[in-house]
Amino acid sequence: MTQTSIQPIGDRILVQPMEENEQVKGGIIIPDSAKEKPQNAKVIALGTGKTDKDGKKVPFEVKVGDIVLISKYGGTEVKLDGEKFTLLREDDVLGIIK
Repeated sequence: MTQTSIQPIGDRILVQPMEENEQVKGGIIIPDSAKEKPQNAKVIALGTGKTDKDGKKVPFEVKVGDIVLISKYGGTEVKLDGEKFTLLREDDVLGIIK
């Protein structure tokens, strides 16, 4: 498991995008700047949680270690120790990959 110095707050989740295996067909190499942002990510850390209108904590639907499908343009990208992470709200998680 990756250790980070970021602790999300509220209903935010820290994920690490999973790079897809680069397959070169026909000898064409696509530069990183032209590649699409990966949508699969591993959950690294969970925030403190969301509270409902009655003040009760709403549990997260994901857990640390889950592989999730995230919204293409959701979240904020951050870089720590040369590694890329995305900080996003739980609402930007589209589903859990099993």
